[in-house]
Amino acid sequence: MAKKTIRDIELAGRRILMRCDFNVPLDSCGKIADDTRISGAIPSIRYLADNAARVILCSHLGRPGGEERPEFSLRPVADRLGELLAMEVGFVESCVGEDAVNKRQNLKDGEVLLLENVRYHKEETVNDPLFASRLANGADVFVNDAFGSAHRAHASTAGVGTHVAESVMGFLMERELKYLREELKDPERPFVIILGGKKVSDKIGVINALFDKADTILIGGAMQYAFRKAQGHEVGDSHVVDEDILIARGLLEKAEGQEVDLILPADSLEADSFSGDAATSNIMPYAQGGGIREGWEGLDIGEKAIDEFCNVISSAKSVVWNGPMGVFEIDAFSRGTKAVAQAVADSDALSIIGGGDSVTAIKKFGLTDRVTFISTGGGASLELLEGKDLPGVSCLDEI
Repeated sequence: MAKKTIRDIELAGRRILMRCDFNVPLDSCGKIADDTRISGAIPSIRYLADNAARVILCSHLGRPGGEERPEFSLRPVADRLGELLAMEVGFVESCVGEDAVNKRQNLKDGEVLLLENVRYHKEETVNDPLFASRLANGADVFVNDAFGSAHRAHASTAGVGTHVAESVMGFLMERELKYLREELKDPERPFVIILGGKKVSDKIGVINALFDKADTILIGGAMQYAFRKAQGHEVGDSHVVDEDILIARGLLEKAEGQEVDLILPADSLEADSFSGDAATSNIMPYAQGGGIREGWEGLDIGEKAIDEFCNVISSAKSVVWNGPMGVFEIDAFSRGTKAVAQAVADSDALSIIGGGDSVTAIKKFGLTDRVTFISTGGGASLELLEGKDLPGVSCLDEI
């Protein structure tokens, strides 16, 4: 069912508790290394403030384990928010304490306040009802704009919804659902899925869910080696999780009875060490008896695979990409991921980048403006593609 947004409710004079995803990367000095997630929340925050709402923001940062750890403080986020909004953003060093209650009560129309890291409290991740009630204290409306955490049934993403009069979504959440759910209900064909990453078990749900929807599924990343090992090929010291071999074998067997074309990389780039100055070699295609040598490991897809993958992508009308083709962070192993990213950017397809390392790759290669949509949620986007209900969405009011 369609969910209400902040456009659908009265805002003036009301206290709005808005869950954001401010889980930003920090450098060694504790400064924000990438403010993409902060920027993503700005349209919703500005809309609320411009409509005279009293805006209370909350988020997590890192994994402080239920303890107050200064390195995970959201204070730098408050400072950056103030710069981006060109207004003062208040900050309180707790999210449910007496000081937080007082500052929330004293908020005026159009003002913005950021609460401290909700994960300083262990009750957050277990969705403790009392903690959710304290977090919602005095709020009239809950706004969830944290798609990256929408698959978590935590107090600040779902639990608070039962303690307010209305629960709606922000603009970022609205865009995520538009592209990952609405646009993919009946995608224009050919519909191509590109999956990378380390473990087959992390992607088995989405692969199974898309067998009946996708025309082609391209498999890259380290998980390709579980499929090749399941077929009896040598994979050397490549990253393979034992449980993934059985899963991969089952998926290969299932694919034979489906109309979807499950394509593995025809060849791989092997290296004698995990370093930028490693000796590398493009192996002979697996179909011709190729394999990765003992003591070597596969760290990227090979030349033939690049050509085949890019050819498939070039004819696609809808593309979803989640996971790199290799260890793209090291230039020596980045060719496959870069080629796929370029092919997606060059295509005429509706192109959706499904969060995580794929987003990092698109940014690294300067192609962010060449794709249709970049998701802010890795795990959340995968669960949505699987057809699962997200707790942070289910708790919102329907239109």
